[in-house]
Amino acid sequence: MKVLVTGGAGFIGTSVVRHLLAAGDSVVNLDKLTYAGSNPPLGPLATAANYALEIADVADRAAVARIFAKHKPDAVMHLAAETHVDRSIDRPDDFIHSNLVGTFALLDAARAYWEGLGGEARARFRFHHISTDEVFGSLGVDERAAEDARYQPNSPYAASKAGADHLARAWFQTYGLPVIATNCSNNYGPWQFPEKLIPLIVLNAIEGKKLPVYGKGENVRDWLYVGDHAAALALVVRRGTPGETYNIGGGEERRNLDLVQTICAILDAELPNAPHRPHANLIEFVVDRPGHDLRYAIDDRKIRRELGWRPVESLETGLRKTVRWYLDNEAWWKPIRSGVYRGERLGRPAVKADRR
Repeated sequence: MKVLVTGGAGFIGTSVVRHLLAAGDSVVNLDKLTYAGSNPPLGPLATAANYALEIADVADRAAVARIFAKHKPDAVMHLAAETHVDRSIDRPDDFIHSNLVGTFALLDAARAYWEGLGGEARARFRFHHISTDEVFGSLGVDERAAEDARYQPNSPYAASKAGADHLARAWFQTYGLPVIATNCSNNYGPWQFPEKLIPLIVLNAIEGKKLPVYGKGENVRDWLYVGDHAAALALVVRRGTPGETYNIGGGEERRNLDLVQTICAILDAELPNAPHRPHANLIEFVVDRPGHDLRYAIDDRKIRRELGWRPVESLETGLRKTVRWYLDNEAWWKPIRSGVYRGERLGRPAVKADRR
């Protein structure tokens, strides 16, 4: 199978590309190579015969049409997106451009390409739209969002992804494009850009810097190891039913504070001679993010029941692998920390004027 992966140089995209290549598939990686597109080396997995990188903006309709015509994929896995909530607070226009306009451009190009296919090629084509649990908004203590849950996005990022989800569904209902959608919980693992919580905490702790925790650290997220997510996505694009949505979760809910303390304990064990031990002493509570959703949780029984998927990694084993990866790969993250992103806070709450 030849798969067009958008955002294949990003965090989740990198894992998906590696998974597909290891399974013997061919991959066309369409990526703009933004600040978070690391495009890590693929080594012997990638050859001229089974891998191609196309540097383009997914919102560039002419470029996308050219890539479809040139490579003739059997499926699309659409991961290209701006993803960091804090950045969406500062620059929502970037998120509307990439996540909403980009999804529209890709859907329209895919539709034109698909309509030009014949016979078996047309029947097997799939458009896999990858989304997030954040579209369902903040949930109560005992709630879990199933695939048909009401959308209640609260951040510019979540709103842009919710809009993209609706577009994908509309292209299936209106035009018959064979769209399959997935919504996942929070991913973590190797190659994650250090603006996100887990790598930020790991790298700050290694360097003896403060470990910022929003509010009181009560916000709850479900954590999914990126390799398990990649395996689920590959399964869905092969066996999922067009028109259906599948939730993908790790089944590992934690308060942010508990997660950070777990990372600190792992680093204490991995770095017994570190001058910053115990690393939990570096934790610092900071002013909360505007509109910070308290809890995300999804009901992923459908993919487990219908497709037989299960995560392999627990949060404990996945975190240990992740921390070890960052310890072993300073050559990747140190240049980022010294230039592209130094760990500064993004999406700061607006300072209200003094009305006295």
